[in-house]
Amino acid sequence: MEKIKVENLSFTYPGESSPALSGINLSVLSGEFVTVCGKSGSGKSTLLRALKPSLTPHGKASGSVFLDGKRVSELTSREDAEKLGFVFQNPENQIVTDKVWSELAFGLESLSYATDEIRLRVAEMASFFGLSDVFHKNVSELSGGMKQTLALAIVMATSPEILILDEPTSRLDPIAAKKFLETVHRLNRELGVTVIISEHNLSEVFPLSDRVVVMEDGEISADSAPSEIGELLENAKSEMFLALPTPIQAYHSKKSALPCPITVREGRAWLSEMKKDEAWKSQDEPKHLGKRVLEVKDVFFRYEKNSRDVLRDFSVSINESEIYAIVGGNGAGKTTALSVIANIRKVQSGEVTVADGKKLLMLPQNPQLLFVRNTVETDLYEIIRDDKALTETEKKEKVSEMMELFGISHLRDRHPYDLSGGEQEKAALAKVLLASPDILLLDEPTKGLDAHFKRELGELFKELSERRITILMVTHDIEFAARYATRCGMFFDGAIVSEGEPREFFSCKNFYTTDAARMARGMLDSVLLTEDIISAIGGEERVFAPKKEKNFLSSKREESKAFETKKKTNKMSVALSCIIFLILIPLTVFFGMKYLDDRKYYFISILLIIETLIPFFVMFEKRKPRAKEIVIVAVMCALAVIGRVAFEAIPQFKPVAAIVIISGIMLGGESGFLVGALSAFVSNFFFGQTPFTPWQMFAFGLIGFISGILFRKGMPKNRIWVCLFGFFATFIIYGGILNPVSVILGQPNPTAEMFLTAYVTGFAFDIVHSLATATFLFFIAKPLAEKLSRIKKKYGI
Repeated sequence: MEKIKVENLSFTYPGESSPALSGINLSVLSGEFVTVCGKSGSGKSTLLRALKPSLTPHGKASGSVFLDGKRVSELTSREDAEKLGFVFQNPENQIVTDKVWSELAFGLESLSYATDEIRLRVAEMASFFGLSDVFHKNVSELSGGMKQTLALAIVMATSPEILILDEPTSRLDPIAAKKFLETVHRLNRELGVTVIISEHNLSEVFPLSDRVVVMEDGEISADSAPSEIGELLENAKSEMFLALPTPIQAYHSKKSALPCPITVREGRAWLSEMKKDEAWKSQDEPKHLGKRVLEVKDVFFRYEKNSRDVLRDFSVSINESEIYAIVGGNGAGKTTALSVIANIRKVQSGEVTVADGKKLLMLPQNPQLLFVRNTVETDLYEIIRDDKALTETEKKEKVSEMMELFGISHLRDRHPYDLSGGEQEKAALAKVLLASPDILLLDEPTKGLDAHFKRELGELFKELSERRITILMVTHDIEFAARYATRCGMFFDGAIVSEGEPREFFSCKNFYTTDAARMARGMLDSVLLTEDIISAIGGEERVFAPKKEKNFLSSKREESKAFETKKKTNKMSVALSCIIFLILIPLTVFFGMKYLDDRKYYFISILLIIETLIPFFVMFEKRKPRAKEIVIVAVMCALAVIGRVAFEAIPQFKPVAAIVIISGIMLGGESGFLVGALSAFVSNFFFGQTPFTPWQMFAFGLIGFISGILFRKGMPKNRIWVCLFGFFATFIIYGGILNPVSVILGQPNPTAEMFLTAYVTGFAFDIVHSLATATFLFFIAKPLAEKLSRIKKKYGI
């Protein structure tokens, strides 16, 4: 029975001319195990997210996705959560609590399951996934493999019919990855859960798959059984052929009447039947290494005084031009070792010595830590911006060359956070290399990268080695380390326990070794790589040239039509907002003062909030705003409230007006008024509600509304203009309203002289408040506006 059906699905991200998906047609049967593979940026993640409505990215989409014959866009939020389970590449992205048991229960509690049902399901998940021993532990104490297993258990707690996994093993060591995929296979085999998984490392997932779907340039280029996919890709001369498991590549290098092997066991059976060249010997190039540039000697390190040692007597020596790969299990201390070498963490004892004059840089495991700008191009430029040795033209050329080298030129205008995992890794590595390091520390540099770019990256590493650049990397990618490292070290229990050249190092290992070595063990000596097997049997190695990128054009006519519709809606929204904010709300406050004797200021405040929400909802064209849109307004309100509380000790020096102005500029006048009014109301829970509350709500709200109108009508958005507007808006609007209100509320028969006195005595306070607004705008307007701009673009707000 057809479970998932995708019909002619196309998708383009905002601001992009090339679609991420183009005319996708796909059917997945109930209970199938389907593997989706392809190069980085081929559209795998976009396709998987399109299957789950709550994760579908914002952009221009066409076509349909059906679940059991029903459009997924018509699913309720509960159906979305219960029927479609999604496991991310990074488990940190879906873990929200601190304890394992509370994390297992969190999703069920959010869906309002009965307590008894929650206990039953949590107990069942803990037992099935082997989490009983860590049930009461902090999530932070778990290894990477256990965190990913926990993420899977969280999803399975709701008993989804379809399990979608986006490169779930990219951060796991080989043993943990194998265990994780075996668990997924059990769910498929024993519970009949339909599995759709994207992966770059295909050797473990191919034997589990019923079908393999290959994506290239946003399209499906092949869809067949694992044993048949090799022939399809070979005939199409696709680069993806080189990503296939070793047994398949070896089989197609010299075909026989035997069936195509998928697993290492099948590969050994096939190889035993093939004629082998008994005179074959491995042909490794001699390694010429320079002087020692990095020395780590007897290092001990622990995170807390009373905790165990993470590094214990850790020692290693690295020579110039070496490519040294450290392998080992999750939680062994590899990443900590790199951070100690990079001087990010201080050792308790021992020494780390870097040769004089050598520049050392580190690429962290999470590449997002390096990104500071809104586009890939400006982010790369940032690292050489202050280089006095280069002219502006040379800097731009250097950035362009680096983007070309890493194949990310077409992503120059994308936000780094919006790239796929592999594309982020490319951008981060390009940024580090622009700084011209002598020693490069890399934490999982091939994470999320496709087989084609891994080869390009390996050749780049070789070129850097020839330029006397030293590379020390931590990696779970055994194939990459075997192919490109000059030396490898096995990390266990806080130290390197063995090391050697790749062929010697991997030949004696059962799990931390290559598929080719396992496949040929006992039949061919010194085999390490797929090409070793191909050479030994006299096969022909396949090398395919990359395909040219397609060029897609966006439809300007549809964009123009949408813009005109939006323009008319905006005019109606502004007119209604002006009536409410400038007439109805002042009348409401006046009514409260005149007829309720100001003692009902809570009631008046609630009326103001209700009235403020009217244009806010109209702005969304008579529909309820999505949760993500309301959350942004709520976050801006929270920032304003926190800012007011944080600066309580300094009279009138508050960031509230600044945050309200930024909200108005970036989110529109209606949202600006709402942020201002709610911020005043909520913050007064800390300072005390008084008859001034409705007036403060009106004053801050008016500042937000006017800022949205003026800057939308063409007022320059540079820092100086924003700061000047903030100063005068606070002084004229907030001071202009609150000063006379103090007289009206305090005097039964106010006179002109009383009003003048209020303005004079309030002058100093108004100046301080205005200067505070301008100061906060000077420092926070640009970064906060950049964040909001990115969120608006990404989520279509």
